[in-house]
Amino acid sequence: MAEEELEKEALKLKPTNRIVTWPNLVSLFRLISIPFIAVLISHDYLLWGLVLLAFSALTDALDGFLARKLNQITKLGQILDPIADRLLIFCSILALGTSGFIPWWFLLVVGARDLMLGVVIIILAQFGYGPLPVHFVGKTATAMIMADIPLLMISGLGTAPIFGLLATAGTALAIWGVVMYWIAGIIYVRQAIGLVRGTLREQRAAH
Repeated sequence: MAEEELEKEALKLKPTNRIVTWPNLVSLFRLISIPFIAVLISHDYLLWGLVLLAFSALTDALDGFLARKLNQITKLGQILDPIADRLLIFCSILALGTSGFIPWWFLLVVGARDLMLGVVIIILAQFGYGPLPVHFVGKTATAMIMADIPLLMISGLGTAPIFGLLATAGTALAIWGVVMYWIAGIIYVRQAIGLVRGTLREQRAAH
């Protein structure tokens, strides 16, 4: 019970209503870069797309660091950061699928998981909770997928045997990343169910 209470308190953060902060600007840059990355990949400008993708991916860690370091945790930032991460992955995979580097089932599986968690976040918001804290399985899965995207892009830069090996390694990494992505999604759903049930019990007890 004590652990559940601590988890609830951790989720019920009190971010500010500020809009213009350094972390939010970093997240905004990541959002703006997404369509450019997708266009570059889909038009076979893989090298430039890879450079922009790598730079954009680095900002994922930067905005969180700045938010904690500068004490600039905001409500807008809590929304922008996960949206930017999901869109960066989804649009990059969409562009790679359009270019024929990955099968379409990969996009569908990743998209279905993110749609499920989007519904979970909306439900939690109705009970006064913010986004669930990131689980290490989720961090690992996201890192694997983000590493897989440039790997597949590099494999399309040439026809030498080494590029074929990179494509095979990228496909294997994609499969493992998707499996862990869904495991993390199930963990988040179970956490959300526990929080909602706990809140409903408290409401019934109060009445």
